[in-house]
Amino acid sequence: MPHVIVKLWPGRTEEQKKELANRIARDVIETLNAPETSVSVSIQEVSKEKWNDEVYKPEIIDKAETLYIKPEDV
Repeated sequence: MPHVIVKLWPGRTEEQKKELANRIARDVIETLNAPETSVSVSIQEVSKEKWNDEVYKPEIIDKAETLYIKPEDV
């Protein structure tokens, strides 16, 4: 605990994804005072064509009450 999942469109380099994961993990560790060995970060690429059905509707629109930062259109 905790586990963070980042979903994004394809196109970022492995270097960018590793850097993002490392920064997220660092901030989680610092903010939550979590042991480094307990934090995991997953990056899942979702195509632009599948974004609305697989991410936007089920995870953003339908769970808007769980969002701490919302996109402009929610």
